[in-house]
Amino acid sequence: MMASRNDPDPLRARVQASLDRQGMMQQLGVRLLAVASGSVTLAMPYSDRVTQQQGGFHGGAMGALADIAGGYAALTVAPEGMEVTTVEYKINFLAAFQGGELQATGRVVKAGRRIIVTAAEVVHVSEAGQRSDCAVMQQTLVPVPKTY
Repeated sequence: MMASRNDPDPLRARVQASLDRQGMMQQLGVRLLAVASGSVTLAMPYSDRVTQQQGGFHGGAMGALADIAGGYAALTVAPEGMEVTTVEYKINFLAAFQGGELQATGRVVKAGRRIIVTAAEVVHVSEAGQRSDCAVMQQTLVPVPKTY
């Protein structure tokens, strides 16, 4: 879906259109918070869909959120008509949390023609608004043609 001429933020429209197509992110309740060239912030609420056996956010859910945030940051610098796909990522989990939500901010570190390197920080935001570091990730992506 291309942004319309009336859309005040075509980057946000591009990211939102792609996010709307992601069934997994829809199931996890992920929402788009902020978009700028080279940067995207997403949020995922705490629910029984994202927990591990002890009731905390599951590492797989944290990794997915970081992956998507970094990927969408890369998408903001990819040429029109292209998307990106993850080649690899490395994540460090810093702490476990329950309740509130996770917010992941992905940022482009280096955008090349063949690969894009991003980093993402995941923070936990408690119901009271307290922010705590949760995970950090580094990722490599490749631009691919958009096929839909």
